[in-house]
Amino acid sequence: GGGGFADYAMISLHCLRIYLDTTYRMTIDLLTEMPQITREIGLEPANLPHPSTLCLAFDNIEMDICRVLLRQSAQLHDTGDLAALDATFFERSPASRKYCNRTDYDVKKLKATKLVDTDTTVILDLHCTTTRDGSDADICKQLARRHAGELQALAADRGYDCTWLREYLREIGIRPLIKHCINKPYDHAHNARIDDDLYGQRSISESVFSSVKRSLGVALRARSWYREFRELALMCAVYNIRKAAEQEIPLPSGD
Repeated sequence: GGGGFADYAMISLHCLRIYLDTTYRMTIDLLTEMPQITREIGLEPANLPHPSTLCLAFDNIEMDICRVLLRQSAQLHDTGDLAALDATFFERSPASRKYCNRTDYDVKKLKATKLVDTDTTVILDLHCTTTRDGSDADICKQLARRHAGELQALAADRGYDCTWLREYLREIGIRPLIKHCINKPYDHAHNARIDDDLYGQRSISESVFSSVKRSLGVALRARSWYREFRELALMCAVYNIRKAAEQEIPLPSGD
């Protein structure tokens, strides 16, 4: 994890930083006054890492590890077989003009597509990008493929209207609940066949976005794109874990 600290301790500290919505230095300062919390993750208040060590350790946390944590945090909940998909944008933290010129930091927003369980409102999966390459349908296919066999239906808005995507979802056993754009008269008939109650649960994904931004912030503190992807994945995991704590769901035991 860097500086001789275990990986699980550094990841826990980063999750706490996101939960507290503070800087690296302020996170360490606050945790020195929280001995019970620091000892739960195997650290002593007097032996917490330096803020620079905590910052550098973020480079050693692979995105795959963040995804595993996100998946396990979702498994704390009794999820259902209907999911909703939607995208939103997060502000990238403002940087100095000199830094922007040196690193080609010219993208002001990061696009995040979340797969949300409609029964528990927890985040099942995440896709991040800073570019406009690829279509929304491609992102939907990628997220759905990871959860084939777990989901029976997937709701999404007209932005994901694509014939080949619907066919692909049916092939992997997922019922597409995606409204057709009205281009021809028979598109009305296609939309009429979609269960309105099931499709209406698509709005839950928007509510989850709103909750994440209200509680954990609308801007990402990391500067580089790969750090921002990891920060957003940990943010989603923190959201799931906090919901489990609020509902007093017991954490799994074991190493």
